[in-house]
Amino acid sequence: MGSDLNQQALEGHDGGLRAALSGAGLPVDDLTDAGRSFYRFSRDGETVGFGGLELHGEVALLRSIVVLPDQRGFGFGHAITLGLLDQAHRNGATAAYLLTETAASFFQSLGFRSIAREDAPAAILTTRQAASLCPASAALMLRSLPA
Repeated sequence: MGSDLNQQALEGHDGGLRAALSGAGLPVDDLTDAGRSFYRFSRDGETVGFGGLELHGEVALLRSIVVLPDQRGFGFGHAITLGLLDQAHRNGATAAYLLTETAASFFQSLGFRSIAREDAPAAILTTRQAASLCPASAALMLRSLPA
């Protein structure tokens, strides 16, 4: 289920994106910085969630993945994550990274594995997400593309 989502690019200053991330306790401070791509995911014209990517050469940072509260439990989180992974791969990434405080088991179910921060490339460690926005307690996870 959830595979019939429409993925639409949007700007970081989009009000719906900002509100959804704030509501989920996710960072919004760098949404308009250069190098970010954000997407609205919808089904039958109704927004179900959002997700974002930062591309750094052959590596991508998945970020800002959120399913709206009334849309949870239908598999949309998986569909959004897989849509972002596909987008990253089409844009030349061979690996995807993410930081999470609360959803490590969810991302493990999608093929991500936890790694030590020192094992990540500098391009990921120097992102605002890794350097300052996410706490040191956040798990850093990796998945090869395609998988």
